Amino acid sequence: MGYGVDRPTFWIGRQSTGDGFRESHIAFTATDRQLVDAFFAAAIGAGAEVLHEPRVRPEYHPDYYGAFVRDPDGNNVEAICHRSR
Repeated sequence: MGYGVDRPTFWIGRQSTGDGFRESHIAFTATDRQLVDAFFAAAIGAGAEVLHEPRVRPEYHPDYYGAFVRDPDGNNVEAICHRSR
């Protein structure tokens, strides 16, 4: 399920496969790419594991700029900006 005004800015879903712990993918929308970079730097500075460094991901769409880290509980946390530059 996605929550937001014009488009989803926060997504959450239930576990649908497997038993026991399964990582959650938590994604937050940033208003610009600098905030994605700041999220990534702060997360890494706090000890998060790097999953994917900030970059444009054209496989999603031309302006998809995101960074992914694994938090101490094992969850995949993402910050994303959908704007060009």
